[in-house]
Amino acid sequence: MQHHPENRISTRTMTRRDFLWLATVSTAGAVTGCAINPVTGQRQLMFLTESDEIQLDQENSPHQFSSDYGDVQDSSLNYYLTQVGNELVANSHRPNMPYSFRCVNATYVNAYAFPGGSIAATRGILLELDNEAELAGLLGHEIGHVNARHTAERMTKSILTSLVVAGVAIYVEKKHEKYAALAAGLGNIAAGALLAHYSRDDERQADELGMEYMTRVGYNPQGMVGLMEVLRSLSDHKPSAIDMMFSTHPMSEERYQTAKQRTETTYLAMQDYPLNQERYMDATAGLRQIKEAIENLQEGEKAMTQEQYSKAEGFFDNALRQVPDDYAGLVMMSKCQLALNNSKKAEYYAEQAKRVYPAEAQAQHVSGIAKLDQNKYDAAYQDFDRYETMLPGNPNTIFLKAVALEGMQYRQKASEEYYRYLQNINEGDQAEYAYDRLIQWGYLKPQQ
Repeated sequence: MQHHPENRISTRTMTRRDFLWLATVSTAGAVTGCAINPVTGQRQLMFLTESDEIQLDQENSPHQFSSDYGDVQDSSLNYYLTQVGNELVANSHRPNMPYSFRCVNATYVNAYAFPGGSIAATRGILLELDNEAELAGLLGHEIGHVNARHTAERMTKSILTSLVVAGVAIYVEKKHEKYAALAAGLGNIAAGALLAHYSRDDERQADELGMEYMTRVGYNPQGMVGLMEVLRSLSDHKPSAIDMMFSTHPMSEERYQTAKQRTETTYLAMQDYPLNQERYMDATAGLRQIKEAIENLQEGEKAMTQEQYSKAEGFFDNALRQVPDDYAGLVMMSKCQLALNNSKKAEYYAEQAKRVYPAEAQAQHVSGIAKLDQNKYDAAYQDFDRYETMLPGNPNTIFLKAVALEGMQYRQKASEEYYRYLQNINEGDQAEYAYDRLIQWGYLKPQQ
């Protein structure tokens, strides 16, 4: 079922719904044009212009970074990644894109790029690397995806047809029993929903470009071989920690062998270039000091995906004993407590997370769900409202604000939020509930 209250597309600026519409138009020629691929120099059919890529990036990357628990609060580490990344960008095919680099608090092993150049590496993957040349290979690979417009191409063809930030089912009619599932999925869902899933050909080209960029800067090409060795080893020994990376970046023995072959042929003269291991170790010293805690968080997340919530609680507790103020650990524990139907403890950990990292939005959302589950409607609304102020654009937050207002008996305000939700999302269980409420309260007439 679909409902379309005032489903009108703005002609002034391109919105998320505009991109969705473009992606579902049957006659592609009406809305697409040919562009010159900046890497190959060949003409390329593309829905998105460069300005569209940047806008889509700016609208959606903040949600991904927040779902990955925000940038690490180690400014020196983020500055280090930015320095390495910017040197690579200056030697790439699209140096004028608005690139940005950061380490995010997520513990799974991954790095990813949005089409406008917003690039992140998780704490999990930085702990696996051994030197700066491997980091340069990693960031160069992601820059390669942006330069070759892989992300834009994949999003054009597929991702835009299902683009909903943190979109998960929630059944309000059964009180709040599914809020735990909503919160548990908030930490990872955007990685699957917003990021391109690259083909093997895309990966080959990004590897080639990454090695080209890193050697132009003066890094030993062995860094790319070392990166491939890391990924190959993790696929054997820590498959759960690297699942997300391989779902978006397919790995193969061929990628490793190709990198090794290029090092021994095309880049043979650069074998004496530095790896900069000591500089990398200095920059990541803070991360390595809490490696055991991060490994506990990885195991806890694995248990959560297997719905072994008590087991996950044990891992999260171990991590927080080692690093009591770890923001990601506190939010993970809060979501775990929701899954265990312990909303009071969930609220406690979410409040601690808010204290530790007041500028990061996800804890506000999880705290609101914990309070909603305890019928603390006013306090829940305040959390959701702060979340939307900090990170606008998540339609689920609008829906949850409406639920809180309904619980407070503010029918007029609740109806306005339900209506606003339906202007963003018009199908699914939440849309059904919002539409039914508006019908029951007399704000909409039933469709014939």
